[in-house]
Parts: sequence; C-alpha cells; structure tokens
Amino acid sequence: MLKRPVDYSLYVITDRRTAGERPIPLVVEAAIRGGASVVQLREKGATTREMLALGRALLKLTRQAGLPLLVNDRIDVALALDAEGVHVGHDDMPAGLARGLIGPDRILGVSAETVEQAQEAEAAGADYLGVGDIFGTPSKPDAGPPIGLARFAEIIRSVSIPVVGIGGITLENAAAVIGAGAVGVAVISAVVGAADPEAAARRLRQIVEEREGAYG
Repeated sequence: MLKRPVDYSLYVITDRRTAGERPIPLVVEAAIRGGASVVQLREKGATTREMLALGRALLKLTRQAGLPLLVNDRIDVALALDAEGVHVGHDDMPAGLARGLIGPDRILGVSAETVEQAQEAEAAGADYLGVGDIFGTPSKPDAGPPIGLARFAEIIRSVSIPVVGIGGITLENAAAVIGAGAVGVAVISAVVGAADPEAAARRLRQIVEEREGAYG
C-alpha cells in the first residue's frame, strides 16, 4: 500500500447514534455521492467484531469511490481491514507508536487542541491533524471547551502538515474554518445526522471549495 495525496476537503466521521435508524453504510454511500473525500470509521461503543463487519462494508464503498477509509483509535482493526490509515486522539496511543505499528505508507491522523500537541504530532510522523473542538459539539461528549477560530488559526500556523477543522461545523460556519487556514472540515452531525446526507455533503463540499478558491 503506497500513500497517495489525500483530499481532506470533506471528512465524514461515522456515528451510529447520530445516524439513528439508518444503516451507516447507506449514510456513508449517500455522503460519498454528495462529495465526501475521506471517511473515518469511529464507533466508540462497538465491539471488535462489529467494527470489522462495518469496516468491511465501508471499504467496499470507499474503494469503489477511490477514497481513503481511516479507523479511529483501533489500530488493530485498521490493520485487520487493511484500511488506508488510522486517526488517534491525544488520549489514545501516542502518535510515534502508532506510526511504528502502521508503517510509513499508511495515513496517520492525530487530534490536537494546542500548539504543543500539534507540533508534537507533526514531529512524531502525523500526516494531518484534526484540530478542535472549534465551536462545541454534541457528537463528542468528552470534548473539552471550544478552542474558537483564533486559536485554531494559531495552531495551523504552527505546523506544516494539513489541518482539518472539527467540532460543531455547520453550513453556516464551514467557510470561516477554511478561511482560518484549514484544508477541510471534519463532520459528524452535519452529514451523518442530516435528513438528506447526500445534499448536506454536497453543500458542504461546495462551501469548502468556494472558500479554498477565495483564500487560496
């Protein structure tokens, strides 16, 4: 598996609670039709077997679309699936150890909410950062207080790897996240919880691309 350039414009994260009664593969399929460019499998309450089954279903969709599937935290699941990469938080496995386990060719994403965390992750081999919680989010009850756009922009300036914004991102504020210097937005509720995930993804992708053009 050779690492290739990644388009982080619209980074969609799964969550069965947010999806409600709708099966995650159907929601992800709709999001991909709408323009999702990365999919992250994140199911904190799932068993290993459930993660593997869901991961296999998602891989069929992402590989058909030519998109990377990343697995949150569970490096064992990512390797078992032969997924394109993993994403670890600052309370999960340290980035340097994660890089050693997945090797040089898989994508490594790391969460950060301070300049220090961001720089440490970059030095440890992260390919990109997920920075936030920017605005406050109901999807991650363990998230700390929102960092806001000013601190978000400061973190972006402190590193040279791509930064994706996360935390309470909506159609109304996505443009400001890109304007602060992010290469994309990571969302749960805005797409997975939308009544029409395809339409929500399409509109978010459009906003990101328009702002990237304006600020690029």
